[in-house]
Amino acid sequence: MFRGTVEEYRALYMEKNAHLEQFLEQVTPFEFYREIFPEGSFERKGHFEDSKPNGIVVSLPGRGGSVNGIALEIEGDGKAKRYIITDDLKRLDELKDADFTIMAPISYFGRSRSGKFARFLYALAFDLDGVGMPQLRDVLHQMDKDILPKATFVVNSGTGLHLYYVLTEPVPMYPQNQTYLKELKFCLTEKIWNRFTSTLKEPQMQGIMQGFRVVGSGTKLGRGYPVVAFRLGGRVELDTLLEYVPESNGERQRLQGIIRKTTMPLAEAKEKYPEWYERRIVKKERRGRWTVKRDLYDWWLRRIQDEIHVGHRYHGIMTLAIYAKKCGIDEDELRQDAYSLLLPYDEMSVEQINRFTKDDIEAGLAMFNEDYVTFPRDTIGKITGLAMPVNKRNGLKQDLHLKVARATKIGKKAVGVMKPEGRPEKRDIVAEYMRNYPEVRRKTEIARALGIDRGTVAKYYDNILKELQEEQQRVARQKKIQYQDGHITVPVEPPQAVSDFLVAALAVDDL
Repeated sequence: MFRGTVEEYRALYMEKNAHLEQFLEQVTPFEFYREIFPEGSFERKGHFEDSKPNGIVVSLPGRGGSVNGIALEIEGDGKAKRYIITDDLKRLDELKDADFTIMAPISYFGRSRSGKFARFLYALAFDLDGVGMPQLRDVLHQMDKDILPKATFVVNSGTGLHLYYVLTEPVPMYPQNQTYLKELKFCLTEKIWNRFTSTLKEPQMQGIMQGFRVVGSGTKLGRGYPVVAFRLGGRVELDTLLEYVPESNGERQRLQGIIRKTTMPLAEAKEKYPEWYERRIVKKERRGRWTVKRDLYDWWLRRIQDEIHVGHRYHGIMTLAIYAKKCGIDEDELRQDAYSLLLPYDEMSVEQINRFTKDDIEAGLAMFNEDYVTFPRDTIGKITGLAMPVNKRNGLKQDLHLKVARATKIGKKAVGVMKPEGRPEKRDIVAEYMRNYPEVRRKTEIARALGIDRGTVAKYYDNILKELQEEQQRVARQKKIQYQDGHITVPVEPPQAVSDFLVAALAVDDL
């Protein structure tokens, strides 16, 4: 991985631009956004009677200097500002001088960037980091050889690339479409972000609502090194992008299953779920929810203090803001906790250009909003790079799960196979947790999850881990090649994604 000074990154930025100019056509910021948002996509300025959605730009005011990349002063209250982009796109040119200005290729009703108010998605955009000259050449090579889908625009974002796939037709942002598009983007990210296109081994997953630095605005390298866009291909069909998702491991089938299962005409939903239709569609009531105990917030704060990695710091703060709203945490407490992470997070930076600043904190805190409290757990796990263990109830709701557990307990007692009750040994508690959550291997995290002392976990940890490994080896030996009647037989299991798809596809409603 290339790790250089700011001056070296600026030189690399210029080299990338020179290479892209050799083969591609540079476009102006207006040309770039006009192609994504054709004329008539937004309201005309001052013409509210158009009743159309608009673009939204999020911008942080200029800061009054920094030390080692850490902002010392942010103008005003320091919070991110939202600006409406109307059909003339002129506001984009006015905002390009801000230090941090982002926009998603999506139109919205109102000023909130939540999925609830999203109207159309005009392009799928991907952020590719760790891009030096060899990686830039390989990105273009893989697109030329049809290994990767050919992007409409390749954007030099300063230290990486932004790849924009402008869609032939904007996609309505219905909830079922958002689910499909999010999963499609995750799958394509894993394909685009490979060992030839990035020096970073771990892809950084981003949702479809992710904003990107505005073309023409400054990069991390400074305002003198703006975001530059180059035209490569034409508009793309969603079905064409789906063809680049691997079929052999079941991912494409899973995506096709999602779009089939989640596409239900509103008229059919009205007939099947009349109470839901009356409450959500007719009366436009907000989806009901309850306030979660603050244990969730405290648990997440501990995790992002100890486990977060470079590349996921912003999303860790973002999720903290979501959980603060979900748990009824006061905004002042949230801001204090978030800013307590500024210095530790910045000290994690391995290169000057990738410092963690107040801009990143404020961008994450913008998610302290009621509209984001239902952000999916699996998505949080992907974008933060942290495992999100779930309570194992075998697919049952809590009350039914408890009834089954109690009935099982009574049955075991009746036949004399129930172990003597009483306080379980600490070693057994630790072993059970490590068996159920193999992805959690930090002693501190295990201790916190179980509410016991870390020293107790450390006392038994090595022996338990050895036992679990031996147990896995025994299972593996049982699956080795067997000989039957002179023929070699090998147990074959389908990938989990294929299994899930087949189960869903063959499932029938209970009568």
